[in-house]
Amino acid sequence: MEKFIFDENNGLWYELHGDCYLPCLTVPEEEHQPIGIWGNRHHQYLMNQHRALRDTLLMKGELNRHLAEVDRRAENLLYEQVKQHAQKSGITEQLKADDQMEWVRQMNAIHHQAEEIVYNEVIYTL
Repeated sequence: MEKFIFDENNGLWYELHGDCYLPCLTVPEEEHQPIGIWGNRHHQYLMNQHRALRDTLLMKGELNRHLAEVDRRAENLLYEQVKQHAQKSGITEQLKADDQMEWVRQMNAIHHQAEEIVYNEVIYTL
């Protein structure tokens, strides 16, 4: 029996493994893009809740691009939410100069609120 055969009906090559032929399939190469904390959190969400979607993106060679895009969207949303909430709450540089601990307390609270928005609008969505 030949080691490799080509099936003209479907255009696939097959390799002999033991006594049966298995298709020679490869995952397409994808451009590497850096993924930050939000992309990793979305990846964990996909792994735990939507494994089939994650595997489909991986097999199409689109997983890295998808995670990098989610990371960028999440970072931008977090930045905008913190900025907007700080303005609405009246947190200023003057407060930072006058009472640093109060400024830190309020900014931490705003940051946590903004993170919850990012989780609900970007990380835990498809």
